[in-house]
Amino acid sequence: MQLAIDVQGMSRRFGDYLAVNQLDLQIPVGCIYGFLGPNGCGKSTSIRMLTGLLTPTAGQIEVLGLQLPQQAEALRQQIGYMTQKFSLYDNLTVLENLEFVAGIYQLKRAERKSRVAELLNLYQLQEKQKVRAGSLSGGQKQRLALAAATIHRPALLFLDEPTSAVDPENRREFWERLFDLSDAGTTILVSTHYMDEAERCHRLAILEQGEKRADGSPDALMARMNADVFEISGPDLRETRRQLLSWPEVLSAAQLGQRLRLLLRKTARWSLADLSARLGPAYSCEPVRPSLEDVFVANTGAAYAESQPHSRDIP
Repeated sequence: MQLAIDVQGMSRRFGDYLAVNQLDLQIPVGCIYGFLGPNGCGKSTSIRMLTGLLTPTAGQIEVLGLQLPQQAEALRQQIGYMTQKFSLYDNLTVLENLEFVAGIYQLKRAERKSRVAELLNLYQLQEKQKVRAGSLSGGQKQRLALAAATIHRPALLFLDEPTSAVDPENRREFWERLFDLSDAGTTILVSTHYMDEAERCHRLAILEQGEKRADGSPDALMARMNADVFEISGPDLRETRRQLLSWPEVLSAAQLGQRLRLLLRKTARWSLADLSARLGPAYSCEPVRPSLEDVFVANTGAAYAESQPHSRDIP
């Protein structure tokens, strides 16, 4: 398996604060790989180290066969980077922005013209090419930013929470473009805190407090989750939830409409009959398929801390 990214023990400190703690990553070529986690979990810091923009405190980093941070300059011509905040020039038109970025990547004049025309068509920006970028809608800015990030046909594309400011329809369309890029051989690393986006990734890592809690395909992560999932219906769900959370076997209890979604530790070895007997005849419960949100809950926070040895640290 050819790897686009191969990382062992990547860490980064800011003074006494450990932002990323001994992160290991192996990302195959052509894979859409996700970083899933809340704000402040180390997603952006990790991406900045993988792009050569930030020097790690410790660890070995190889990206597209280049060693970082030593060969960061050589890497920059081979990667694309799209940030959460729109980073192109608001006072330039769509066309001017694309031509400017093409110049940065030193595309030849003939190639530049054809590539800009191709991207305007691909991202449905032909009618907006003379409009200043600052006047575009959120979805249009997103498409323009992706076009700019891929104008030089990078082998590896980094996307740092790229859909945080757009509506669900534009998010779906954006992901279709990512699958097109992946199908053409581009490796993509995308950070997100949206569960539905994480499920679209070929593989993903769940991050919390700078550490990787789990890694694998969405299906594999759900299959090996350390909890059983049940849904419960019955009276007074708010009080029932409070009582359930006092049980040591319970990892999580969350209300979804007229039912509770319950995560029970596998180590409890409770059957459906055991749970039904404990709840009583006023309640009905059934086992359900885990979701990626269930995986995230089962691998983070207090639930994770109680089931794992002390986290590693760096000297």
